[in-house]
Amino acid sequence: MSVITLGKRIFTWIITLIGCLVAVIFTIILVRGFDARRMPDLKIWHTTRLTPEFKASDMKPGFTFEDYLKLEDQLFENVKVSVDQRIAKEDQHILNRYFAGSICHPDRQEKNWNRTFELSPEHPKGGILLLHGLSDGPYSMRALAHIFYRQGYYALVPRLPGHGTIPSSLKGPTWKDWVAAADVAAHHVRAVIGPDAPLFLGGYSNGGLIAVYYALNSVNDESIIRPQKLFLFSPAIGITRFAAFSGWHRALSFIPYFQKIAWESIMPEYDPFKYNSFPKIAGHQLFQLARVTQKKIEQLKNDGKLERLPPIQTFSSVVDSTVLAPSLVTHLYNQLKPNGHELILFDVNRFSALEPFIKDRHEAFLNNLKGASALPYAWTLITNQTPDTLRVVAETHDAGSDAATAEPLNIEWPKGIYSLSHVAVPFSPEDPLYGDREDLKKKGYFVLGLVEPRGEKGVLQVPVDQLMRLRYNPFFSYMERRIAESL
Repeated sequence: MSVITLGKRIFTWIITLIGCLVAVIFTIILVRGFDARRMPDLKIWHTTRLTPEFKASDMKPGFTFEDYLKLEDQLFENVKVSVDQRIAKEDQHILNRYFAGSICHPDRQEKNWNRTFELSPEHPKGGILLLHGLSDGPYSMRALAHIFYRQGYYALVPRLPGHGTIPSSLKGPTWKDWVAAADVAAHHVRAVIGPDAPLFLGGYSNGGLIAVYYALNSVNDESIIRPQKLFLFSPAIGITRFAAFSGWHRALSFIPYFQKIAWESIMPEYDPFKYNSFPKIAGHQLFQLARVTQKKIEQLKNDGKLERLPPIQTFSSVVDSTVLAPSLVTHLYNQLKPNGHELILFDVNRFSALEPFIKDRHEAFLNNLKGASALPYAWTLITNQTPDTLRVVAETHDAGSDAATAEPLNIEWPKGIYSLSHVAVPFSPEDPLYGDREDLKKKGYFVLGLVEPRGEKGVLQVPVDQLMRLRYNPFFSYMERRIAESL
């Protein structure tokens, strides 16, 4: 057989293999498309396109944070006109956040926390910019903002593009729009507190990832506001690899018959400050941001500049179904140089009676962390004092040391709670919507964190595991103390 003939055969095999692979992928997408058609019907808040929304391209010379807020004012006026006032008759019920007569409508709460807000002391010591997570809004930063405010700091919590309005709004923005909005807000914080006061940057989930990316860029770019410290809460440093395929739905979703495949979930919208429905393209943008952030970390590490990152203090649960907690260590913390960095982890409830019911997937992660020697950062584990008690202790490992100290805390696991969750970390038990507020529930208030439906499985449109998910942090007081100490 000649070399030319062999080459033709190899080329034919490759083309055939590629064709088979494409056919398999398209078949999978097609099956998913038909499967998606069984999802609930799309509502007006899934199909409406709202304007105007901020984009990175709006960042022209002279664009200010006040201009950003003007766009937000127009956007929320359009929510009322295009959605609230056009609700179908069957959707006009008390648990629909887009029905004006609903107990869940944002305007019927203490304040519409979907909007950008600020807390300004009379004489601020400094300032902090806090960035919320994907699919929620500024409300998730409410309790944290008050921590810094009580310590004398100006706190700004901007509504990031695509959030706080309707779920379909998450289909438009890119991660670059989120970063650009953070940049506009950071310059506003600096203008408020002056050129010399300390400026901090904080973020929850996707907001934490944005904060890290922003801080990494500030190392080499003097036009970017450089924070003096980062405060991260369940940051989305690592997400599941399946997120890489979250953009494949576009092969079918442009066809009206398959439009539901564009959605990861389509659920009732009963939460006034967080979307329950989630478009896949938003997850794809999160994946893209996580990828470019990792490349930026590697670049600065190779250039010997990663040590210029400001101190980072992070709070996270060891179990998290939204982000990969181990990646927080491998992709970020283990790459850092000593500079006052600290990682605080909330363990699962290790009460002996619960042990048979809890999976041990997180054990390898903790064992690797405990077995590591002289890490360049301090880390603390909030865990049971012993398996025979619900009381917890803070086990702290200092940076560069293998020794550990234990501080008993005057806190214990609440009855019936076996772990924290991704959505619980930034919320206080005193939160009127997500907290442990039996007092408000008894008075007839809508306390989402205490919803406990009972009935047969497979009946509810909302997954039971979502309703069971813990919505507040029982150890919030410890977190508040540690933040205050670091200031």
